[in-house]
Amino acid sequence: MASDIQKYGFKEGLPHEFELVNLGELYTNFFDDLIVPHRTDFYQIIWFKKGKPRHMVDFNPIDIKPNSILFVDKNSVQCFDQNEPIDGEVLLFTDNFFCKTEEDTKFLRSSMLFNDLYSISTIEIKELKSIFDNFFKLMQTELENDVDNYQSDILRNQLKNLLLISERERQTQNSAIINKGPDLDCVIKFRDLLDKQFHLQKSVAKYTEQLSVTQKRLNAATLKVMDITPKQMIDARVILEAKRLLVHTLDSVKEIGYTLGFEEPTNFVKYFKKHQAITPIEFRNKFGN
Repeated sequence: MASDIQKYGFKEGLPHEFELVNLGELYTNFFDDLIVPHRTDFYQIIWFKKGKPRHMVDFNPIDIKPNSILFVDKNSVQCFDQNEPIDGEVLLFTDNFFCKTEEDTKFLRSSMLFNDLYSISTIEIKELKSIFDNFFKLMQTELENDVDNYQSDILRNQLKNLLLISERERQTQNSAIINKGPDLDCVIKFRDLLDKQFHLQKSVAKYTEQLSVTQKRLNAATLKVMDITPKQMIDARVILEAKRLLVHTLDSVKEIGYTLGFEEPTNFVKYFKKHQAITPIEFRNKFGN
């Protein structure tokens, strides 16, 4: 069947929780770990320079083209293609590294590169290759310098500029512009709260109470930004975690139901079938290894 999802923390012993790694070397050295489902507690910017792999992120198969960049949110379950050799670069960083101020946190939470609930962000950078090359070289050069009081800020500013250019390119390629403002701020706060409490709390009213907004206000914000209701966002988050646990752990359906806040196993089965049209066991048998 399946085994528990392996979760990796950031590499210890580095001066910053920020690292640049050669993708080809990473793929070769950690092949057995990468081709099975795993998750990390840090963000990943994966630049596929060579190869056309099918990359899996939270049950979404992504057909990668050369010179594409994939943005993987922390805690997403992913696995690499075992049949397609790849090369490129990977940039890894944590909240601790990037979020030094409230403004930094707001910037990262509002970036749709990592926070789109219904799409895994990828961009093709054919015309921008030299720009991204320069950014990665600048960051690598800075990492090779002696550590001082300026290095962390320099790297963070370079990373922020890289993310800004990437987000602009994403909007250009996808023709989907998300305007920043009060609605997006409201959705981000709701999404952060939802990520922490979805297994305990499934009532929209309980979230609006904590956010100090009316249900009408939250509903208007999520519809404008995400084109779905708050209840649909809650259900999508619960179902995603249910899928992860069904396929990537050995926990029983009863145990998974308890983990997700369902006191009665039958309630979890009914909930899952309502949203997926199949039972949890049928889903596990279909997608489990």
